[in-house]
Amino acid sequence: MARSGGAGVRARILWQIVAALLLLAMLAGAWGWWHLRHWTPEREIYPVQGVEIGAADGEVNWNSLKAVGVDFAYIDASASVSAFARDPRFVGNFVAAKAAGLQVGAVHRYDPCQPAEMQSANFVTTVPRDSALLPPAIDLDILADHCPANVSDAKVESELMTFINQIETHAGKPVILKVSKAFEARYRIAAKLDRNLWLVRDRFLPDYGGRPWSLWTANGSLSNEIAQEGLRWVVVQP
Repeated sequence: MARSGGAGVRARILWQIVAALLLLAMLAGAWGWWHLRHWTPEREIYPVQGVEIGAADGEVNWNSLKAVGVDFAYIDASASVSAFARDPRFVGNFVAAKAAGLQVGAVHRYDPCQPAEMQSANFVTTVPRDSALLPPAIDLDILADHCPANVSDAKVESELMTFINQIETHAGKPVILKVSKAFEARYRIAAKLDRNLWLVRDRFLPDYGGRPWSLWTANGSLSNEIAQEGLRWVVVQP
């Protein structure tokens, strides 16, 4: 009986230890999730910080964003070729961000399945010609592997270069290439096109570009008193 009782005590102690470890793991996971959602890079290291905003972010209080330290905003403007692919909140966000005293730039989500000239027409009819704007950004994330018809790598690169030339003619300045890790792994654009890079990686420094970046989306779902749904928080390489 004494042995049985001792075994029972040891079993209870073991279960208590396991339960305590599980609780610690849950608390650590909850803290990690909270920290990631609320984390931004240190201002001492990256003094210039901003956001990327689009229709999915809903109504934006631009004055409040300015108050919490947003220096600039890249605003989603257009995608692909269709007029229906223009961001419906672009004009309102564009005007309000400038009124709040922020530097403003526009983003086009590039579609390798569609002709470059039609995409550039969509962009230039959406984004005004204004020398005060930040360099336009081209969001490169969609892979041609997903196109209805086969598009070769050479075609992707040549059409993209055509699009870049047309956008730069409109803007009067070089574009920034916002390249996802998947797009870079597929096409190695960073090594082929001599343009500033905008890379994306939550919390940790991005290294997939193979060369220094200019912009970094450091937190793709930042939660704060301004936006509970999550902001795309972007910093500038000092």
